[in-house]
Parts: sequence; structure tokens; C-alpha cells
Amino acid sequence: MTLRDFTPKEIGYLIDLAARLKSDKAAGVFARNLANKNIALIFEKPSTRTRCAFVVAAIDEGAHPEYLGKNDIQLGKKESVADTARVLGRMFDGIQFRGFSHETVEQLAAHAGVPVWNGLTDQYHPTQILADFLTVKENFGALKGIKFVYTGDGRNNMANSLMIGAAKMGMDFRIVSPASLYPDQEILDTCREYAEASGASISLTHDVAEGVAGAHVIYTDVWASMGEEDKIPERIALLKPYQVNADMLAKTGNPDCIFLHCLPAFHDDNTEMGRKFPDIKEVSDEVFEGPASRVFDQAENRMHTIKAVMVATLA
Repeated sequence: MTLRDFTPKEIGYLIDLAARLKSDKAAGVFARNLANKNIALIFEKPSTRTRCAFVVAAIDEGAHPEYLGKNDIQLGKKESVADTARVLGRMFDGIQFRGFSHETVEQLAAHAGVPVWNGLTDQYHPTQILADFLTVKENFGALKGIKFVYTGDGRNNMANSLMIGAAKMGMDFRIVSPASLYPDQEILDTCREYAEASGASISLTHDVAEGVAGAHVIYTDVWASMGEEDKIPERIALLKPYQVNADMLAKTGNPDCIFLHCLPAFHDDNTEMGRKFPDIKEVSDEVFEGPASRVFDQAENRMHTIKAVMVATLA
């Protein structure tokens, strides 16, 4: 459901398992840990990486994935979430949910009787964070002590989930955003408790130069999440100073700093949204396509880490 539920040791195990499964795939070794399993993939929100990652990961391990779009089943319409969960749990060995309300995935987990995996909700995106951390570990060899900067909308599901993961794994985690977009106090207090146990640090600042100094990683996300399209002009005005660009990378003082993004990203004019709102770009094309960018390694790692999650909880 969320990385709140996992210890640092368990999170580290999932990342290491993903690295091993990635290496096995590259070598053509497939253990088929999920042979004869059936996986339900429930999608209220569209997806490229999450859908493809679950499908490929399931097939690699011998499972059958079944895509269930919002118009394919009666979830929450003619049938309660609890009833849908109990039906699917009798037919499938595991269920993925990607949608809006976090309460929906919690209800599925409470009633299905099989493993349920959160592919994204409005509050959390835990499988993305595992992919992010695998990418960081591939580049720096470790997670503890990494100076990890998240810039942009500091109270969305990505900021929440990264802060939880970073706090548990002993990172120096910084949110660089306008004060009006700082995370909720409850999640901030919780993460600072995790940080005390792990040796992590959590800080918030609206000052870009202060926030990115010495960073190993700069991370951003779109300025308006799905369902917030009406707020785009307001967000552009508020967040334009927080665009990840060459100037921001230079302010880190670290030539080895890498750039990450959960994707999709607005970085050029080759999208309908980019043409409609030319200033919506949260990252410059120069950085997105530049030597610091690891966004496509990160996208690939969604599949390996999702595979690890399914193997660890279902195999």
C-alpha cells in the first residue's frame, strides 16, 4: 500500500531482489517464480510504465496478467469495492490497483484475501520509489547519506512517497518548493520520526540555491497531477522558478549529480499539453536529454522492482 508499512531492511531486500532479477533477465535466466498465477490489473487512471511493467514482469515470471479498465468491471458502480475484492480474490492470485482514492486500494487489500499492490493513488506511489532507489543505488552504490532533492509540488503523491522512503533509508532528503506547496504536517512529522531511527535528515526550503547545494539527485514531477488540469496556469506562475534546468544543476556544485523524473514529463513541445501551455515544462529539454538524465533507466527499473514486489509477496 505504502512504504510506511515496511522496514528499511525489507525495502533494501526488495531493491536487492530487483537488481538480481534484472541481472537474471539480462542473462536470459527466468525462474518463472509466478508460474500458473493469475494477476488482476485494475486501472482507474491510464498508465504507460505501470501497466507495461506489471504485464512484462508477470509474463517473465510465468503469470497471466488480466487488464481491467474502469469500464470493464463494476468497481464502485454497481458493486462495492469490498464485494469486487472478494470476487477477484477468489479468481486471481494477486491484484494491482492504480487509481484515485487511497481508500480504494486499502479496501481491496482488506477484503481480497490475496496480495494487493498499489500502482498509484492520490497519496502514494510506492512501486515508483523502489525503481527510483534502484536507479540511485546503480549510480552511487548506496542509499544511505545520499543528498536527494525533490523540487516542484512538494505535497503530491511523489513527494510524500519519496520522503517516506528517503527517511527510512537514511538519506539527506530535501523538498525545494514554494511554502504553499509544502507537505502536510502529519506526514512530515511521521517522516522525521523515521529519520531519527535511520540517521536521515528531512528539510524544506523555498530557496533553490540552498536546497540543491551538494545534491547527488535532483528529482521533479509534473506541476499539475491528473485531475488538476484547471490549476495549470496557477502552477506555472508559482513553480516556474523551480524548473530543473542547467542553472539548477550548476547550483549543486556536483558534476556527478543525476536527474530523475517519474514520467511522463513536459520537457518539449511534442505533446498536446506542451503546445497548449508552452511554459508548463518542469524540466528543460537540455537537462532531460542531457548526460545527467537517468529517466529511462528509471523507467525500465519500474519493471524490475515491480517484479521483485510480486515475487517477494506471492511466489
